[in-house]
Amino acid sequence: MGTLSRAARPASLLLISLTLAAGLNACSDHNHNNVSSGSSASPISSPDGKLQATIRTTTDGVPHIVASNLESGAFGEGYVQARDNVCIIADSILRATGRRAEFYGPGPNSINIITDFSYRALGLLDKAQQRFASLSPESQAMLRGFAAGYNKYVSDTAPGDLPGKCANQPWVQAITPQQLYAYYQLIALYASGDQFATGVTFSAAPPGVDPSPTPATPTVARNRINMPDFARIARTGTPKSLGLSSNYTDRGMASNGWGIGGDMTENGRGALLANPHFPYTGNRRLYQSQLTIPGYYNVNGAALIGFVVPLIGFNQDVAWTHTVSTANHFTVYQLQLAAGDNMTYMKDGQPQSITSKTFQIQVANGTPTPTTLQKTFYYSEYGPMIAANLVNSALPAWGDSLGGQPVAFTYRDANADTASQTVDQWLGMGRAHNLAEFKKPFQACGSVLWVNTMYADTSGQAFYIDGTSVPNLSSAALTAYAQRIANNPLAAGLARAGVPLLDGSTSRDDWVTGNCNGRVPYNGMPKLERRDFVQNSNDSYWATNPADFLTGYSPLYGPTETQLSPRTHMGLKMLEHPTDAGLSNVKPAGDDGKFTGKEIINALYSNRAYYAEMLLPTLLDRCQAAGSEAIPTSGGNSRSIAAGCSALASWNGVYNTDSTGAQVFRVFIAAYNPSYPDQFTVAFDPTQPATTPNTPKPATADPANDPMLQALATGLDKLDQGGIAYDTPLGQVQYEQQSAGVPPGGTAAPSGDPIPWPGNQNFEGGFDIVSVATQPVDDGTRFPRVAPASTIADTGSLSATSGQGWLIGYGTSWHFGLNFTANGPEAYGLVSYSQSDDPSSPHFSDQDERFSNKNYRKLLYSDSDIKADPNLTTQTINGQVPANNS
Repeated sequence: MGTLSRAARPASLLLISLTLAAGLNACSDHNHNNVSSGSSASPISSPDGKLQATIRTTTDGVPHIVASNLESGAFGEGYVQARDNVCIIADSILRATGRRAEFYGPGPNSINIITDFSYRALGLLDKAQQRFASLSPESQAMLRGFAAGYNKYVSDTAPGDLPGKCANQPWVQAITPQQLYAYYQLIALYASGDQFATGVTFSAAPPGVDPSPTPATPTVARNRINMPDFARIARTGTPKSLGLSSNYTDRGMASNGWGIGGDMTENGRGALLANPHFPYTGNRRLYQSQLTIPGYYNVNGAALIGFVVPLIGFNQDVAWTHTVSTANHFTVYQLQLAAGDNMTYMKDGQPQSITSKTFQIQVANGTPTPTTLQKTFYYSEYGPMIAANLVNSALPAWGDSLGGQPVAFTYRDANADTASQTVDQWLGMGRAHNLAEFKKPFQACGSVLWVNTMYADTSGQAFYIDGTSVPNLSSAALTAYAQRIANNPLAAGLARAGVPLLDGSTSRDDWVTGNCNGRVPYNGMPKLERRDFVQNSNDSYWATNPADFLTGYSPLYGPTETQLSPRTHMGLKMLEHPTDAGLSNVKPAGDDGKFTGKEIINALYSNRAYYAEMLLPTLLDRCQAAGSEAIPTSGGNSRSIAAGCSALASWNGVYNTDSTGAQVFRVFIAAYNPSYPDQFTVAFDPTQPATTPNTPKPATADPANDPMLQALATGLDKLDQGGIAYDTPLGQVQYEQQSAGVPPGGTAAPSGDPIPWPGNQNFEGGFDIVSVATQPVDDGTRFPRVAPASTIADTGSLSATSGQGWLIGYGTSWHFGLNFTANGPEAYGLVSYSQSDDPSSPHFSDQDERFSNKNYRKLLYSDSDIKADPNLTTQTINGQVPANNS
């Protein structure tokens, strides 16, 4: 087939109407899977290798894909995802296979060299090639199909007609199923090994060994590649520009999720809120589609771009969502080195060798011939060695002393091999039609990697599980770990930062292998079934429902009986007081206190904030007492707060685009940072976690000494510094600014006009969360993006550029409210940043505008609703599975 020009594509994709495949007519509004989960009669692949998928695209560019088998369905999925986000997928494959430097060059501070080597050292591609044949037939078929669909789009499209981020770029190439599987392995490591891939594994080397890469041929110069002094970095600390984290509980992802049981809905059936908070750009964008294999699988939902089945979605009878778990997915081991030997450690009194392996990468250098670099990485029996001093400066470098003994550090990753299960896990969840079936993939040692799961079904059952990959430690190891945290401030600090430190000198601290390869099995996972609600907003599992606390699980799942975040407080307030509108005009569940799907999405869009509802009346009273008196600020000056108080008095208490004064409360609460006992008189009570701590301390006799007013004065100074008026509508100072399509190494430029953006931030007690993304590239990529040059501290990342305000690039993404009815699922929501990252696409900003205006849409599921869509277009694509998929 000839290439398809960009000008011709709209006619081909949007206007050609083709007859639906015969399997499509088999769909009904009440289609159930006729094959039980796990049946050998699964329609896996086409027996003749021919692929065919019918793609019906509805309003806002949502594809509904129908095929007769999984391989063909995945073929359609790969095609539509490439149609809308080809550059992201191409870059993701480069990243996972360690080839960015080959095409992009070293990158700032050699970041491409660091990550390429680190991903090679993790063996993502090597394992994918070695183990692909051992995947289930379903997984192999879907990976083959997706790769074939992606490749069809790439081959059918002229290189110059690709989006600006990758037009005419040599790195947009056909992909293999194995490369796609390597990328899934990277996704699995987002909350574990991927956090170490920006320098911690790269810089690990025994004393006297320079961790810097060297030319593969010593006589060949580095060809103008300037790299940081990695030997110095490895011993003294990593430059901030390399982006290393000191808090491994912050994974750059968050979410809200509600599973609502029949006791709290109007019709007695289940309901669900799905509200992941993910980056708006890059390879953690979520993409909506519906995938239907008649009689076998029929799910509408969204997946991370490049993933072959929906990860958050619903079928005829069940719906589910995910939130990022507090659980630990790796353990760090402190190794006791043998005397005088930095490559040997002692375990149970016996010497164990540290092994090494050398890798090579290609690096573009501005000449026709790339530079080949090589580097050696080191491994214990647990996994890669790490430069622990780059994890925490209080930890020693390799070979230095801790407690009088020379030590080194390594880690074991619970998600190192779980990518082999991901397609099967979510395929099984999507095929379930009741809770017993939904549990089966978890019970079979399944894993949802690093996310909690909230579930609701048509029978009115709600369910929660932290089904993530968590190291399975024996009771003796857990006891020793608890003692270490209690007695060692360093170990305690590491634990709070999400780094569990174990003793590698004893097999006591090894993982219990069991039936799940060292991971906690199903019976050890926190879980809860209710008929009222389950919820999570990234706090620990223990207060999933405050009427039924969860206890007795491994501490590696997260803390218990600890204060909840203000965002969790806000969510619980809406669930436990569903007729209380707070400062908004939206009662979460209407006058009857019973939820519907529309009421759930409207509750999300109410943009309430927990701290505003708790503190605003008190703050206004104190403002009145202060009048025009000068109030000291943290900067050492004094000022009037009268203008700020006036703006607060006119504020409606929520964070809508037309709310005036919301920015004043934001900078106030950022400076005030309420906590017990500094600001509250009622302490946190673990028996009442949803409402404590509370009650502000009484006002001081002199307003000038009032910490609340001082925080307001400090915040007003920062608004002045940022050039932000106090009474401007929020949408004029908080907005989304999309970026033009620019390839790696280019200069970021805006695309289109700023779009006013509703929502609030975590520290405000917001629920519809948004925040500023400060990185100069799309998340997880090297594509330049518009971002603030610098921000002002303690303001929620207010731009330091006068008048620029808050440039939102993260938060509420794919989201919906759903309830089951007698006619099936009824859901309403959006992909807040739209389906495509291509500025020339009609689906680049259509849903952005919807989100700005709170104009959610119905999520079409039934065949009749899809056919009735006024913007429906239909296309059937055909292909062939390549004879050699390696």
